[in-house]
Amino acid sequence: MARTPNYNYERQERDRQKAAKKAEKLAAKAAAKEDRTKSGAATDTESETEE
Repeated sequence: MARTPNYNYERQERDRQKAAKKAEKLAAKAAAKEDRTKSGAATDTESETEE
């Protein structure tokens, strides 16, 4: 016998997975942005010390 579909539960699971993926992407973007700012700040301080 086929199971009866539980549309609300399936939709909640899809939304939960979508939210988790979005949060993971945002965290990766924030980490990349932080790395860029740190490396950019490091090059600025190095050039100032050379002068």
